[in-house]
Order: sequence, then structure tokens, then C-alpha cells
Amino acid sequence: MINFRLIRHLWLFLAVAEEQNFGRAAKRLGMSQPPLSEQIQVLEQALKVKLFERSRRGAKLTPVGAAILPAVRKFAEQLERLELAVEEAVAGQSGMLTIGAISTAMFDVLPRVIDQLKQDYPHLTVSVREIDSVEAVPALEAGDIDLAFARLDGDLGPAIQSLPLREDRLMVALPSDHPLAARTRISLSSLASEPLVMFSRKVSPVYFDNLIATCRASGFSPRVLHEVRSVASQIAFVSCGQGIALVPASLRKLAPDNVVLRPLTQKLHVVTTAVAWNSERPNPLVTELVAQFQAHTIGV
Repeated sequence: MINFRLIRHLWLFLAVAEEQNFGRAAKRLGMSQPPLSEQIQVLEQALKVKLFERSRRGAKLTPVGAAILPAVRKFAEQLERLELAVEEAVAGQSGMLTIGAISTAMFDVLPRVIDQLKQDYPHLTVSVREIDSVEAVPALEAGDIDLAFARLDGDLGPAIQSLPLREDRLMVALPSDHPLAARTRISLSSLASEPLVMFSRKVSPVYFDNLIATCRASGFSPRVLHEVRSVASQIAFVSCGQGIALVPASLRKLAPDNVVLRPLTQKLHVVTTAVAWNSERPNPLVTELVAQFQAHTIGV
């Protein structure tokens, strides 16, 4: 039995938690403040916990409230997806595809994919979620997304399969006044003593580990000074004098005047975007799309 009253209370809790103010939350919800305060008290009594510390400044989450907030947010997202799916079913839509994608894939791969989907499946609804590469496999395994576009390579587990879509040559990004900037090409081994700005392992473990392994194969363990959340941030940190970085050649267009990119003497390539799917969750549409990627009939 679905407890619709609890669902409503959780929606109200989420609004107050995000606004940190009962008045603003009530306005957002299109209701007056007293009933909202009363409903939150009912929820607190039902859960036997205090969710907010109330003061003249507003409403601050208690430790318990902060602890349940991520789960409530995820629940709200799933409800919105369910609501959309029901509306589409009533309207006669043929289905929904949920895609998880890293930000760079949203710029250089996904637009063409979605355009092709609209042509081939005019009644299909495509829902896109921004993810980090490290989130791709768990999201596919859980069934939260149908396809992932992320920096993925190698063995991703028994259920997850992937296909590289974009590869790029690695280059060295360094300050324009760095001694190595005068060279036309730079050997990887010459970076042994240099402080590196790396793409965070927490965000993309496969990408990070591959670069570390590449450095070790050249005879040194890299000195990682900073780990950042995006390849664009690597360029920014280099610009601020925080080290040098190994980056895809396509980032040359983002480099400011005080940063230069030099090719490596070795031709090292990395997968910058791959499409991944869960082979243990049969989906005819995903199977068809993967076949089109393999046949290059969807241009990326």
C-alpha cells in the first residue's frame, strides 16, 4: 500500500531543507506557512525525531535531518521520473531512455546522439543526468540509467560492457615560462621530478590509474600535487602555477596565454568518452543503439 501522506510529508521536508526557511518553502509550495509548519511537526512525530532547528533566522537541519536528506532527494527524483513516465504513457509516448553523462560528453558526443534518437524514435523521451565517471558503473548496475557516456576503459565487471567513442592524444600542459616549454616535444620520463595536477581518482578511477601506470612504465612514480574534478580544472591549475598536467590534446582550445601544450615524444592515447551499458538488463532500444555505435551509424 502506497503511503501518499508520507510522500507528501517528504516533499514538504525537502522544500524546507532546501530553502532553510519555512516562509520561503511555503511560498514555493503555494501554501501558507502555518499548515506547512504543522505538517513538518506531524512528520517529526511520526519519525520520532527532530528534523529542524527553528529560529528567527530560519530552519536549520538537525544532524538527523541532514542524514536523511540525500535519500529523500533521490526518492524525489525517482518520483519525478515515475510521474513523467505515467504522463507519457497516458499521452501515448513509446518509452523513456535515461542517460548518464559526464559534462564533456554533453558537449562533444551527446547532442548528436540525441538528435539521432529524435529522428529515429520521435515518441521517445530522453532523460539526461550529469554524472562523474566513477558513478557510471554503480548507476548502470542499479538500473538508475540505461546508458552511460563517461571516461571508462578496461574491465568494468561481469555485467557492464563498454565501447570507446572518443580517444585523444595526451599532451603536456605547462606554464609558458617553464624550461620545458621551449621544447617541441617532451619525453614522459622528463616529468619525473615535476609536480603534477591530475584528474581526480575519485571522479574517474580508470583514467587516473591508466595515467599512473603509464608514468610507472616510463620508470617513475608521478608526484601528484593536486587532484581536480575536471580536465578543464587541470589547465586552470597550471595557469595558476600549481604544477603541470597531462591532458587530452583537445584541451588546447581552453589554454590561456600563460599556458602552452606540448606533445609527448611517445604517442599516448586515452579514452576520453566511452558508452557503457548493463548487459544483464535487457533493453531492445539499448541493444539497437549499441549496434548503431558499433556500425558508426550514429556519428560521434
